[in-house]
Amino acid sequence: MGTHEPLPGVVVGDIGPKFGYDETDNGFLKFDQVRIPRENMLMKYAQVEPDGTYMKPVSDKLTYGTMVFIRSMIVGDSARSLSRACTIAIRYSAVRHQSEIRAGEPEPQILDFQTQQYKLFPLLATAYAFQFVGSYMNETYHRITGDIQQGNLSELPELHALSAGLKAFTTWAASTGIEECRMSCGGHGYSRCSGIPDIYVTFTPSCTYEGENTVMMLQTARFLVKSYTAVLSGEQLGGMVSYLNDLSLQRVQPQPLAGRSLVTDINDLGSLVEAYKQRAARLVVAAAKNIQSDLSRGKRKEDAWNKNSVDLVRASEAHCHYVVVRLFATKLSEISDVAVHRILRSLCLLYALHGISRNTGDFLQAGLLAPPQVEQVQQRVKDLLATLRPDAVALVDAFDYTDTQLGSVLGRHDGNVYENMFEWAKKSPLNKTQVHESFYKYLKPLQSKL
Repeated sequence: MGTHEPLPGVVVGDIGPKFGYDETDNGFLKFDQVRIPRENMLMKYAQVEPDGTYMKPVSDKLTYGTMVFIRSMIVGDSARSLSRACTIAIRYSAVRHQSEIRAGEPEPQILDFQTQQYKLFPLLATAYAFQFVGSYMNETYHRITGDIQQGNLSELPELHALSAGLKAFTTWAASTGIEECRMSCGGHGYSRCSGIPDIYVTFTPSCTYEGENTVMMLQTARFLVKSYTAVLSGEQLGGMVSYLNDLSLQRVQPQPLAGRSLVTDINDLGSLVEAYKQRAARLVVAAAKNIQSDLSRGKRKEDAWNKNSVDLVRASEAHCHYVVVRLFATKLSEISDVAVHRILRSLCLLYALHGISRNTGDFLQAGLLAPPQVEQVQQRVKDLLATLRPDAVALVDAFDYTDTQLGSVLGRHDGNVYENMFEWAKKSPLNKTQVHESFYKYLKPLQSKL
């Protein structure tokens, strides 16, 4: 304690600079012939008795408590980081004027271009969706933690699986979305004065810390396959996997019904939630059956799992996508203000339909959509862009970020982008003098010799 030097047999140090987190002192630790006193062991769940007997926790997953909590928090952080980037990009797109839509007319705000709306408005809808999912995960974590303290561990496996899957699903989407926001700001998005590069560098490591995302999806898949197996054994499931109960009722069709589709009205959110649910169920069943088929042919369990891991990740992604769409749609029932409900319903519909347009094959293969409806979905997405355009700036203002929180010249609340960009540029260290010191140190001596 007097010198802070490591004790004999202990080697400790910092692991070095990291992407976005140079200031965080992650370290390495090595013990060589070091005995840890029993009173210094972390024994909240697992115990070591004085005679050396090891006592296992009631559930192995209890030891994941802090990790599950942080993964749940990362879902909310995905919403915050993406919403900050959306705020900057959409505000800037309302300030920036460029090109003509009609010859001879003034240059419009770039937010009036449909291509810009198509880049940004689905991301805005995603930010809102993740905001609601983050709140749900926070509430669910604290509710289930309370149950655990009362000795009820029944919902712990699903909490672990859901936090892992949603952590991966939301961070992948947010990381990609933040970069899309940066590119939608053109060349100025490349400058650190936009604020988006710093958001990206700080957020993107979340795709790997607290669990690499593909591994997280496979953890969720393990829970989904176990749940499917439980249903086949006659067990009734609760929570977000309760849709697998429908398998026993033959409600999840193994093949699409000829000439029919599940979704009869692409504007009906209830039908879209059902479609996402059926898509998830089919992909879970397909992956589980493929594993079972390999096992029946004599493959080892580990090999069968690895051989079908791509399908398992797809099933987990579909499950998480369903959860997000369902929670967004459910949130609408809590909104009494007619105007707010109308605009949030448009956002929810955009999120759901845009997701279908990006995963059309899944919905067509399962007979959830008919081929003519694909074109309807794509057209409806474009219609919703125009619907959301008048409220786009108000929707990002509603996140209520201060200029300090955004740290962006492009996303300033007052819209004075260019004046402040010039002031920001003048603060560059290279602008401290008109002639850089290197001239006097290197070039001027050479000139005097000529």
